[in-house]
Amino acid sequence: MSHQGLRHSLRLSVAATVGSVLLVTGTAAVSTPLRADDIGTLIAAMEEVSQEAAAKNEEVKQLEVDITDGEGRLADLRSDAEEAGARAAAAVAAQEANQVDVDEVAGARYRGLMIDPVTNAIAARNPQNAIDRAAYLATLTRNSERAVTELAAATAEAGRAHTDASRALAEAGFQQTQLEEQKKRLDEQQAELEARIAEIEEQVNSLDPAAQARWADKNNPIDVGGIDLSALGSGAVGAAMSKLGSPYGWGAAGPDQFDCSGLMYWAYQQQGKTIPRTSQAQLAGGTPVSRAELQPGDIVGYYPGVTHVGMYIGNGQLVHASDYGIPVQVVSVDSMPWAGAVRY
Repeated sequence: MSHQGLRHSLRLSVAATVGSVLLVTGTAAVSTPLRADDIGTLIAAMEEVSQEAAAKNEEVKQLEVDITDGEGRLADLRSDAEEAGARAAAAVAAQEANQVDVDEVAGARYRGLMIDPVTNAIAARNPQNAIDRAAYLATLTRNSERAVTELAAATAEAGRAHTDASRALAEAGFQQTQLEEQKKRLDEQQAELEARIAEIEEQVNSLDPAAQARWADKNNPIDVGGIDLSALGSGAVGAAMSKLGSPYGWGAAGPDQFDCSGLMYWAYQQQGKTIPRTSQAQLAGGTPVSRAELQPGDIVGYYPGVTHVGMYIGNGQLVHASDYGIPVQVVSVDSMPWAGAVRY
């Protein structure tokens, strides 16, 4: 079913089951209570749409991360381009300076200052004069050779520097274009996400108390009243568990509201460790572990595409920020479709 069709179906389901079913007879309205199977059907439909919204939420967050990283790379590329441009300018200046030296040597040759040794000896006024003139001509010859060599080197360096500067500018320009495309896509996806979020929130908020309780308990939360939270320490597990009861917030990473990956990100930050921000990146960034190898602090991913994550706390239990209208809670690690687990 398409997103539009699913949302239309959800609206029809809500209209039929939320609150109470009104039977209008004349001017009187008589209500009948929701049946358990009606609530179950409604929650199943809402959960499907909520999973779509959660996947879109993770996609938007990853795009935001990519844009931030891209802006950093663009700044580096622009700095590299400026440095390459400065090197190119310096290399051209060196090339021009060496060209002056070569031109001077060529001018000396043209004026007849560079003559062969025999002619130099014949033209000398005395032996010492001949020696001096020979030394001068040898020096001029060495200077000529050095000037030509240095000009060749400076010309080659100018060429390399110009190529580096052109490449750096091209890379910066490409990165700028990519960022502009990503920002355009982000704006479009944020608008779509906001529409889905508004619909989910409207449906959850319109539920009667019995249906809201069923929604909050859809993953069968575990009563942790007997757990001594202070005994969990200051690690990631203790940090995550300290937020039990905190409300769900789309795209939130604490300290008062969380989405699923936001709770993981915040909990690890409390022990001085930075992990990726999105659920997919979190499961891709750690060391994979099997179900049998799970240890407290491991991050577990759920659903196709890893659209949800939680933290294993031991004893087959998981703490997670589940969904809108549901506070941070503890559930069985097997309460949702398993997608993998990692350790940081």
